Amino acid sequence: GSASAAEPQPEGAAVIEPTVVEPATSATETQVVDPQTYAEQPHAPARVVESAAVIATTAPTTRTNVMVSARSRILAPVILPGDVVEPVRGGMVKIVENMEASLSVPTATSVREVPVRGLEENRALVNRHRASSSASKISFTHLIAWAMVKALDTFPRLNDAYAEIDGKPHRIHRGDVRLGIAVDVQKKDGSRTLLVPNIRGANQVTFPEFLEKFDDLVSRSRRSALMPDDFMGTTVSLTNPGTVGTTMSTPRLMPGQGLILATGSLDYPPEYRSMSPKTLSMLGISKVMTVSSTYDHRVIQGAESGLFLARIEALLRGEDRFYERLFEELAVPFPPVRTEVDVLAPAFMGGGASNKEEVEKQARVLQLIHAFRVRGHLSASFDPLGAKRPPVPDLDPAGYGLTLWDLDREFFTNGALGKEKATLREIIDVMRETYCNTVTSEYMFIATPGHKEWLQNRQEKSRNKTELSPVEKKHVMGKLAEAEAFERHLHTKYVGNKRFSLEGLEATIPLLDKILSLAASAGVSDSVLGMAHRGRLNVLANTLKKPLGQIFAEFEGTTDPDITQGSGDVKYHLGAQGIHKAPDGATLSLELAPNPSHLEFVNPVVEGIIRAKQDLRGDRARVSALPILLHGDAAFAGQGVVAETLNLAGLSGYGTGGTIHIVTNNQIGFTTLPEDARSSTYCTDVAKMVAAPVFHVNADDPEGVIHVANIAFEFQRAFKHDVVIDLVGYRRWGHNEGDEPAYTQPTMYAKIKTHPSVATIYGEKLVRTGAMSREDLETIWATKRAAMDQTGNGAQPDQPAAPADLPGVDSSAMSGRVRATLQGLTTIPAGFEVHPKLMSFLKKRADLLEGKGTGYVDWSTGEALAFGTLLLEGISVRLSGQDVGRGTFSQRHAILYDHRDAKEFVALQQLAAGGSSFEVYDSLLSECAVMGFEFGYSATHPRSLVLWEAQFGDFMNGAQVIIDQFIAAAEQKWNQTNGITLLLPHGHEGQGPEHSSARIERFLNLCAED
Repeated sequence: GSASAAEPQPEGAAVIEPTVVEPATSATETQVVDPQTYAEQPHAPARVVESAAVIATTAPTTRTNVMVSARSRILAPVILPGDVVEPVRGGMVKIVENMEASLSVPTATSVREVPVRGLEENRALVNRHRASSSASKISFTHLIAWAMVKALDTFPRLNDAYAEIDGKPHRIHRGDVRLGIAVDVQKKDGSRTLLVPNIRGANQVTFPEFLEKFDDLVSRSRRSALMPDDFMGTTVSLTNPGTVGTTMSTPRLMPGQGLILATGSLDYPPEYRSMSPKTLSMLGISKVMTVSSTYDHRVIQGAESGLFLARIEALLRGEDRFYERLFEELAVPFPPVRTEVDVLAPAFMGGGASNKEEVEKQARVLQLIHAFRVRGHLSASFDPLGAKRPPVPDLDPAGYGLTLWDLDREFFTNGALGKEKATLREIIDVMRETYCNTVTSEYMFIATPGHKEWLQNRQEKSRNKTELSPVEKKHVMGKLAEAEAFERHLHTKYVGNKRFSLEGLEATIPLLDKILSLAASAGVSDSVLGMAHRGRLNVLANTLKKPLGQIFAEFEGTTDPDITQGSGDVKYHLGAQGIHKAPDGATLSLELAPNPSHLEFVNPVVEGIIRAKQDLRGDRARVSALPILLHGDAAFAGQGVVAETLNLAGLSGYGTGGTIHIVTNNQIGFTTLPEDARSSTYCTDVAKMVAAPVFHVNADDPEGVIHVANIAFEFQRAFKHDVVIDLVGYRRWGHNEGDEPAYTQPTMYAKIKTHPSVATIYGEKLVRTGAMSREDLETIWATKRAAMDQTGNGAQPDQPAAPADLPGVDSSAMSGRVRATLQGLTTIPAGFEVHPKLMSFLKKRADLLEGKGTGYVDWSTGEALAFGTLLLEGISVRLSGQDVGRGTFSQRHAILYDHRDAKEFVALQQLAAGGSSFEVYDSLLSECAVMGFEFGYSATHPRSLVLWEAQFGDFMNGAQVIIDQFIAAAEQKWNQTNGITLLLPHGHEGQGPEHSSARIERFLNLCAED
């Protein structure tokens, strides 16, 4: 191979050189040579020649046992007086030997010139996406090497090698591609050497895996950490002298290899290099790259080599979905650029395009801009768990007849980007950064004059980014560490206690901090927060600054009996008051309204409090007090009171000058996934009814969260209008910390289990970018943890009392139907793997069937026996409600999930007989709507037991109107129907459905005789 040195690529990727350093072999011996061994050999002294001489040297054969040629003497050049003669030493000795060995291989070379416009554009797209997550860059060499590997799938014979065995020629067929990657390494003394380790099984991995192996080899090469095995058995090699401007090379081929590919520089043909970029773009001229294939002519023919190069060109142009597959594997959310014919060069450049055609193309550019504003959010990366999103055809420039040749041509923007004209490349870049990143928005449905234009300009000019100062970054990091340290302390010290953790959405704390600071600085006097129990303790501690000792005391059973606010409620429903101080010293009064387990029912309460505060001040402008409502994603979409409260916003008697809604979106409602909880695309779609703009932001991007806080507050202030922030994260634990979420969401929680916290991600980013030192980061963590430890050394929490044994049924009294039901409940399909923690649950039921155990059944088993015996009698059973499949207390498990792939299995469906059926549905998080649905179902289906289960007793009170309506109808029509509707309320923290109990008792008394 060529011994020329190459400089590293700017982004630090591998520099590929044509020299192939590989252990040589003979028929009797294999010697593995470590290049570092050569570098450490003692240097032979140089000498100055005093008179002219011709020196004959002996060809090296002993070091590697390679038969070079019949020539035993090689004439060196004439050495003139004053020349310095220095022995070749170190790694260069190996290079000399390899070059001598290469003389034994009869090679030929094929050359092809390849256009690289598509390669350039798609690499830029991939790297722009990867930069948003601080991932490493993709080099041209990565993509060319991958195309080479994929081309070998079509031409596997080029991976073969030649060998002479027993004096006869043989072809070695190799299925495993070991791709040699030449790496230029600079030593401490400034000299350079070439190492060529190989990627084993390069044809058997995905591109992300290939990328990881490639970068690992380069990293270990530069750290002198390669092992001898890394050099063994190279089958094909890639060299890239184009990185130093070489146009084309014909490297030497080593014994044991069939092929070496060499790529030249990426540049315009020489005759076009003096043209301006604008002219080149108008003419549709691409940069090109010369690719040469040097092959062992004993096993590879010229036609094969030429077709192999043609296949590489086809792949680099994008044929056979080369880039589509690559984008899918790298989770790039937008389509790749395709290499197409430029059919619309302007008329003045000789392309023949008419003015009409140019106008049509301009119109399509404006259509594309509009599409990004309307649908860009569908390609955005705001899910921390990285869920794949389907491609959006409306965002593909190719769908508008725009090709890569149009990227550097200018078009009118109609005000987009804050400028009159821009290149198509700039337009697409700005649109993608604004609407397809970790921050995105929905606002094009707004009809109010001025709102849409304000949002458009504010976002596109900033590309939906706010550059934080070092002080601001440190402050955000401190708030994240504060939130995480609080949760980790509770998790460690109060094991088994419910706290409804904020983990996965810790960015809520810096988000609230920023909004409240902006409000205080703007002169707002009061802010009232309303929220349910998720994250409430963290907000109390770190936003309202409720004393940590008081919070910890509530876990230890030492609460103050004189506390009245939220009296009778548990600790995660309490309210509090505090003062928020902004960084500039401005302050505002802050209040968190108490809220029982009615989730969103606190919303109108908060609005009323804010309105009263404004009216007391005579504040007709509605600017002195700010309502902030924190919602759960399932509740925001499912509870009707949300829509009712939104509808208050524009009414003169109820308006409060705009509410900031924060949806703490953990992508699950107790155990119910979004596809079971709503019919809309997003949980926030209900807000569109009042034309509130919606910002979706990735909770793992704290700087994006701060940007959204800025723009949301500015909009609320400017237009006195509601605005929604959809903070998309996850829930690290179950609904409460004693819950096992993997029962029902095994694949989701497999991701969450290995996902680092946002504080960890952001802290490492600050250190990596130099915004903060490692020592400063450790100081922040130590300070926050110390605050928890100093305040949290109180009494140990009381141990919960052991539950009393539930009354059951003597196993001897089981009937045939009961036994058949137990048989069905414990029969699992072959290949279905129940969550390991549920095996004991099923075993207890199996023991009952076999007459083992105590003979007692728990409530869940008794309920299942009742359902099963009804099914065997031909009576259908329909059960719905919030999380009824598993049961609120993880007691029912009517639906089992394969913990590997989340497939469902409903055991009771095996018992349906005589036309009966068993149906169980996790409902949306609503009371009235679900109750009304089941009432209608019951009145229509006479041979079905219909049950709606309230998650807790006080949840049932939300369905009071439906309950009253149902009981009245049942009293009037009892003799006309055989249908029965049962209500199964559970008490919540000692509270029962007091308001409904009398009516329910009256109804059940009517049923007693049946």
